Amino acid sequence: MSELFDAVDALLASRSVLPPPAERRRLRRAHGLTIDEVATALKVRRATVSGWEAGKAEPRPPERDAYARLLDKLAELYPTDAAAPVRDAAVSATFTAAPDPAEARTLSTGSASEAAPMTANENPQTTSVPIAASPAAAPRPAHTTGPLSTSRRPGAKKAAPAGTSAGSTDLRFENGPLAVVDVVDGKTLAYCTGGLVLDVPAKSLPALVDWTLREARLGAPRLAGPGKDADPLIVLTEAALERYGLPVTLTEEEKHAGRIPENHKVIKQLARAEWKLTKRGFGPWARIYRPATGSERACVQLCIPSWNALDSRHWGEAGQLPPAELARVLGVYASRVMTPRGSMAVTGLELMTALHPPTRASEPDADGKRHSEHNPGSLGKDAIDPMHFPPCEVPDGHPVLKDLPRFHVRGPAEKLFEEAYDWARPMTDAECTLRHLVGIDVNMAFAAGANGLNVGLGEATRVKAPAFDPKLPGSWLVDLSHVDLSRVKVAKDKWAELDGSLLPSPFTPKGERPAGPGWYATPTVAYAQELGYDVAPIEAWVRYDNGRYLDGWYNRLRDAYLATMADLGVDADLSPEDFLAAMDGYKSRDPELAIVVSAIKATVKGGLGKLRERPRGEGWRPGEPWRALSRPTWRPDIRAAVISRTRINLHRKIVKHAAFTGQYPIAILSDCVVYAANGPSPLDFLPYRDSKPLPGGFKLGINPGLVKHEGTQDVLWGEEVRERFNAPELNLARYIKDGTVTDLDNGE
Repeated sequence: MSELFDAVDALLASRSVLPPPAERRRLRRAHGLTIDEVATALKVRRATVSGWEAGKAEPRPPERDAYARLLDKLAELYPTDAAAPVRDAAVSATFTAAPDPAEARTLSTGSASEAAPMTANENPQTTSVPIAASPAAAPRPAHTTGPLSTSRRPGAKKAAPAGTSAGSTDLRFENGPLAVVDVVDGKTLAYCTGGLVLDVPAKSLPALVDWTLREARLGAPRLAGPGKDADPLIVLTEAALERYGLPVTLTEEEKHAGRIPENHKVIKQLARAEWKLTKRGFGPWARIYRPATGSERACVQLCIPSWNALDSRHWGEAGQLPPAELARVLGVYASRVMTPRGSMAVTGLELMTALHPPTRASEPDADGKRHSEHNPGSLGKDAIDPMHFPPCEVPDGHPVLKDLPRFHVRGPAEKLFEEAYDWARPMTDAECTLRHLVGIDVNMAFAAGANGLNVGLGEATRVKAPAFDPKLPGSWLVDLSHVDLSRVKVAKDKWAELDGSLLPSPFTPKGERPAGPGWYATPTVAYAQELGYDVAPIEAWVRYDNGRYLDGWYNRLRDAYLATMADLGVDADLSPEDFLAAMDGYKSRDPELAIVVSAIKATVKGGLGKLRERPRGEGWRPGEPWRALSRPTWRPDIRAAVISRTRINLHRKIVKHAAFTGQYPIAILSDCVVYAANGPSPLDFLPYRDSKPLPGGFKLGINPGLVKHEGTQDVLWGEEVRERFNAPELNLARYIKDGTVTDLDNGE
């Protein structure tokens, strides 16, 4: 009989009556509970509880019965007739209890059609500061007037929500850098960072832009003194797209064009309201602005996930998240890096400019007026004339190469080819007797390569037969074929005898020894000297105007990465064993923050890649200039220098490791290195003593430049894969993470 009773109880639990979503939220907040506390008690994810309260999902057994029990008890304590008064939909916000920084807070705003217009710059810059949530404040009386805000006790500070950094609050942007606009039950809402939710009165896209600039209090202060404040970012969900008359998805033709047609009704609405679009038109990352008048600006950035604005390669499933969760992901990124300006490549490049604005205000002249002048340490506001670039530094098809024969292939003596490693070799007999192949990966390798790097800020000067200067940025034509890896310096006045046949050359991406003169960036030539060999450049293009342009960029991205990894339980001061344990499954601890980590990494690689952006259609023909050449940040020499230093940093560690242990890499792909070992862990071949690593060698840790475990496979797996594809030098570093090899990958 007890089994029957249990079955009946289970049946009842599966249909437990729950109050409407809004009442669920009211009851939780009335008792001062956070979403995280409820999620922990019910052993579900925070996003799950958020979905229940938003009405986007319903709980199932066994959680449903427990959730219903919680709500029943809360309903007894806080009956409906005791609820706080409904907020004034025109101008105020009323709280029933001290708001939870991690949950939704709702503010209502007035009409967007009553304020005076603002103005903008066509090329505004985006910056940000950490976003703080509204504090636990006394309720604001209903029917108050004045600008939109949340009331605070005198001296009270806003508390930073989980996953963001605390910082000073600029009241102009008190609601954060961005909002995700959605439509729920016919009502348009803007989900901001820290759980804030705003009522949106705008009925059209022009009105939404107007409301954003005048009432929403969105945006972020500049990152550098001479820079510009960040424009607000509005993310439109599919429901919001329908509300404002935009397509939910793009047609194939529109995807190819990267925009909707200029005759679309919404674009006509914007034109009638005297709003303009940039030359890229209305696409996944649209910018809507009015020309600047003096220092006043009016510009709003739109992000449309269903138009593939959030590339899944970098943003994972962010585009499918509920509005509040998406606002959290983008908000954490914005507070730690900057408000996204487009793709990760665009944002990475914009971050460089935001940290080093091209101009600044001069000292007052005789009349007391200030003027715009070059900002020292920046790349300036004007692009380098394409015809003034060294021919060796530019990619094929560049205007400076227009006189080359059509099918001419430039060799090492004509072209600077600084790229990441893609090298592998057959295993030795001794390595085949070992059991495992273990991959280690350098954290934020290219960011670490940029740290402290001296790069050119202006045009290059051609020099014949120069004396090499390791502190002078440039491109050097020099013969490095005499560098013998069998005997190299590993410390001052200390030489090491190595098996050079088991090492890649540090001078070429494929690890092949140079056969004669070639063009190299300064870090590569300097490393040849470091290994103990003389260098005699034949020619060089050097930049006497130089500086550590990327230091601030590196520091901001490093701090963002470390802070987010710390939130995921991976701290910078862990022991090697604890670090490996903390990295195991770290993404599952908070999948939303794991998305932020991925986006930060992509910002590094994308930003550096954008320094040498290639033509992107637009009817371009070889020998003609393309759009990217008009940017001051089109600097292939800076990209080459960073990649050169990154590759050299890795080779230096490999040499130190080989000299000390006699172990050599089997494969290298960019920042991943594979070794054969008797055990499956990096600790089975890294020479740690009392938790201390080999000086100058590989060190486990989360800081940029240190290494983590990439993956482990059996030695037999490696041999089988190479035999299957008849490729004894197949790069196993490409597949070491999960061991899946579906087809031969040539690295293109």
